[in-house]
Amino acid sequence: MTTVANKTLSEVIKERHSVRKYDPEFMISKEEIEAILKEATLAPSSSNLQPWRFIIFQDKNIKKELKAIAYNQEQVETSSAVIAVLGDKEMYKNVEKIYHSAFEAGFMDEANMNRLIQSSNNTYPAAPVEARINIASFDAGLVTMQLTLIAKDRGYDTVIMGGFDKNQFVEKYNVNERYFPIVLIALGKAAQDPFKSTRLPLEDVVLEYK
Repeated sequence: MTTVANKTLSEVIKERHSVRKYDPEFMISKEEIEAILKEATLAPSSSNLQPWRFIIFQDKNIKKELKAIAYNQEQVETSSAVIAVLGDKEMYKNVEKIYHSAFEAGFMDEANMNRLIQSSNNTYPAAPVEARINIASFDAGLVTMQLTLIAKDRGYDTVIMGGFDKNQFVEKYNVNERYFPIVLIALGKAAQDPFKSTRLPLEDVVLEYK
């Protein structure tokens, strides 16, 4: 692990930028990518149902194929890895496993576990698919942002890509109909300084302040 020493969270946030030029010779181990993902999945989610799934692409030939699906964006091929973030439309099917785990860890008693399981089973299956897609997409945004900051803290660079042919992706990689692709994240070492950007002033984005 290459965590940058003595960096505060504020510094990591300010130093994170979208990088599109990567060193194609720089590799990140599968073990470290998994460690980044494990930490990223500490992100919050609706009812803690964790409706995110990941596909990790590291093989050079496969990334070259993926590049075509991602409208030939260079970073897909030259980054150390590309992580596809998928949403789970049927996240409620994990409810018993999730709450049993929390019960076994001592985070809740049995009565509270059973109440939460029943509540989730009454709510999520009955919700329209579109609503569940919106929930999964929102939660995937949380885990995605957390992933990019963790990567930066470890000395790596990222860019989040929404621009890819999602239908082709599903077909090419045999994605189960339960899941749907949301974004691709290129992960690696920058080959040049990133293109920086500005932000709107606070008074433009805070609509009401009392």
